[in-house]
Amino acid sequence: MIRASVAGGSGYAGGELLRLLLGHPDVEVRQITSERFAGRFAHRVHPNLRGVTRLRFCALDELAECDVLFLCLPHGASSRLIDRFRGLAGRIVDLGADFRLPNGADYERFYGRPHPRPELLGSFVYGIAELNREALAGADLVACAGCNATASILGLLPLYRAGVADSAVIEVKVGSSEAGNRATEGSHHPERSGAMRSYRPTGHRHVAEIEAVLGGNVHFSATAVEMVRGILATCHVFLNRELDEKALWKIYRSAYADEPFVRIVKERGGIHRYPDPNLLAGANYCDVGFERDPLSNRVVVLSAIDNLMKGAAGQAVQAFNVMHGLPESRGLEFPGLHPA
Repeated sequence: MIRASVAGGSGYAGGELLRLLLGHPDVEVRQITSERFAGRFAHRVHPNLRGVTRLRFCALDELAECDVLFLCLPHGASSRLIDRFRGLAGRIVDLGADFRLPNGADYERFYGRPHPRPELLGSFVYGIAELNREALAGADLVACAGCNATASILGLLPLYRAGVADSAVIEVKVGSSEAGNRATEGSHHPERSGAMRSYRPTGHRHVAEIEAVLGGNVHFSATAVEMVRGILATCHVFLNRELDEKALWKIYRSAYADEPFVRIVKERGGIHRYPDPNLLAGANYCDVGFERDPLSNRVVVLSAIDNLMKGAAGQAVQAFNVMHGLPESRGLEFPGLHPA
């Protein structure tokens, strides 16, 4: 059994990660930390785990050695404590943003301050298996991608790899769980209920990740909608050559035919013709669809994920499986709910 611990397990992503690891046949969960809830049972914070585990939260200072340490910490904590964490575990999977970017200049541009450990940037493998499977195999340090970046990259990657995309405009609609479990003015029910609020029309930090993978000329906006889980990325892609529907199908099928967690969703009829994040609650899938604009060189690509799964905990477990040479879908077989 692979001994795993979770640092920072009281948030939504930490709770999902704990749920997955508890059900993983190759994992023994040793510890889960929370400074706020140290000493309390995990199910007091994650009530869906009632009767599943008797683990209690402990403080960070109580972490013992393990084989793999998953980090679900507030921004900045991973880079501040990374030396200590590396002394506790041979492998680290960081779900935070501290080590996602390849260089300090990009970090300072999007986060507004110098990175505290710039010499470590580039030493973490970016955790999207569909992008970096070979690098993940045997990796010791992994930085999971941001949820909005994951949905956008997986939607657009086939077109950019094929060299047919000239530019893209991405608009994501996101659920409230993306903001975490700390109450804020924006999460207050009278303010959030019924909302369709543009909260980052420009300058979103995840743009740095998208540009690092796809290159420049990507434009991104984010809108909060009344939904708990889920992201729908609507990507307007402007092609640099004429491509018909058959050619687009060929590009996407060749890219994703063998991927266990990417599904091409493009039906001829019915209400579920295109990706819908509501169908992915609790699942690690990314559903991708597209529509060719017959009046221009534009393709509309639609990409849907559960932000807490494929955008966080599920992605982390998928990367963990690849790192250890396990079947990639181990512990991630749940197909989602309908209706949800």
